Parts: sequence; C-alpha cells; structure tokens
Amino acid sequence: MTLQEAQNTVDTWIKTIGIRYFSELTNTAILMEEVGEMARLMARIYGEQSFKSSESAATAQHDLADEMADVLFVLICLANQTGIDLTAALEQNLAKKTARDRERHQNNPHLQQPPTD
Repeated sequence: MTLQEAQNTVDTWIKTIGIRYFSELTNTAILMEEVGEMARLMARIYGEQSFKSSESAATAQHDLADEMADVLFVLICLANQTGIDLTAALEQNLAKKTARDRERHQNNPHLQQPPTD
C-alpha cells in the first residue's frame, strides 16, 4: 500500500465506519497518547524497563507493531484533515535531509562503530 493509498483508505474508513474525523486538536492529543504507548513498549523491549506482571514479553513485538500502526493511522488522519499529501511531504523531507546531511553522518565517529548495549 502506498502512502496515497493509505490516505485514501483511512479517509474512506473514517467517513463510513468512523462517521467523521475528530477535530485536529483531538487527533493531536490522540497521536501523543499513541506515541506514548509505543514508547512504553520500546522502553520494555529495547530499554532497561521491566515488563509489569500483567504484561507479556512474548506478545510485546506484536503489540509494538499494533501501536506503530495506531500512530500511523492517527498521523494519516491529521494529514487528511490538514490537506497534507504525505507522499510529497516525505519526498521533500528526504530531499532536505539528503542535502543537509550528505556528509554530516559520514564524518560522525559515533556512527563508524557498531552500537554497544
């Protein structure tokens, strides 16, 4: 699925199953909530934080994928609401990063070695 297809699919879902979009401000708050849920899992899977007794490390990767999809869904909602073409925005952003960072990361000594735990 392309970004444009995703934007169209989410728009159709919102207008049929979801009835209508929440306001942009509400969706921004929901996005922050979803990012927090994703961050909680990242801290447990890849960080030093322990799982709670009610959580399962066995299902954490599946849960992480679901949380990432929640973040993407709400971000797409916001893009649709504000008239942002995510394909064009990502292409422009990558061009900006390429021009700005073409040599910056090549000369970063921290990136020359594999990461340590």
